[in-house]
Amino acid sequence: MAKAPAKAAKPAAKEKAPVRKPNAAFMKPLQPDEALAKVVGDKPLPRTEVTKKIWAYIKKHKLQDPEKKKMIRADEKLLPIFGGKKVVDMFEMTKLIGAHFVK
Repeated sequence: MAKAPAKAAKPAAKEKAPVRKPNAAFMKPLQPDEALAKVVGDKPLPRTEVTKKIWAYIKKHKLQDPEKKKMIRADEKLLPIFGGKKVVDMFEMTKLIGAHFVK
């Protein structure tokens, strides 16, 4: 005698997660100063785009330490942005970049 296949249980109705709104402060275009403009361009950009462009520059020029991935080595364009430091932590980098927007 073969048993009839068991019916699949209906999944419980999922509650929809609230839609996350982007933070307006991050989306506001900011004017980069002269040092930062050499890397990301001179047009006003949101902080998120500046971060993306900085990371693209770092990866293109292979400035990320191959062993300690969170350390970034500065070249001649990044040195003034990093306050003269030759090596910075990626978290420190975002703080240092924030100081290079024209207010």
